Amino acid sequence: MTPMQGLSMPPKLPLLTSRHVAVIGAGAAGLVAARELGREGHSVVVFERGDQVGGTWVYTPKVESDPIGADPRRAVVHSSLYQSLRTNLPREVMGFRDFPFVVKKDDGKNERDPRRFPGHREVLMYLKDFTREFGIGELVRFDTEVECVCLMDGGKWKVRSKRRGELGVDEIYDAVVVCNGHYTEPRIADIPGIDAWPGTQIHSHNYRIPEPFRDQGVRQAR
Repeated sequence: MTPMQGLSMPPKLPLLTSRHVAVIGAGAAGLVAARELGREGHSVVVFERGDQVGGTWVYTPKVESDPIGADPRRAVVHSSLYQSLRTNLPREVMGFRDFPFVVKKDDGKNERDPRRFPGHREVLMYLKDFTREFGIGELVRFDTEVECVCLMDGGKWKVRSKRRGELGVDEIYDAVVVCNGHYTEPRIADIPGIDAWPGTQIHSHNYRIPEPFRDQGVRQAR
């Protein structure tokens, strides 16, 4: 008997069916999801309500009108970054496996941060490098907010999106990947008598710079 006789061959894998997939959010999770889906042969559209990739790593000095974040009518600011934030993880464990978060040479504008625990801008630039390297930017619809996602009869998904200044549009997708993060919904401690406390209350989501709080005491809710 030859070595191959009497051995059953493994079953053939079914051919992959290409799907039309919507990815909501162009932060770190949305970018890598789009890249992996594209590698598997799927058609991908990424919806990003901001004007650039990066998600929560896009710093803005803007804060919400309600410093606590409890008012449902407030204009939501997505990012929770404060100006001086640095990563609390070394860059070696923050990168994608096939695109390490290595130190990049300075481009002459002093924009790159070579520290092992870099500032938030360096993380954003890494994500932009990743986007350019794998051509993900051409998949992203910027300034476009997803208003509604509905499961339809037959298993398809209806996605209603609205580009800034335009009317909403409905489109049909085979699947939806939600990558919009969770940093815009605050957790607020229920402390008896807090409403009568005369001090200023602010959620950390709305903290940006220390100057407004100079010479003041801070009490942290637990």
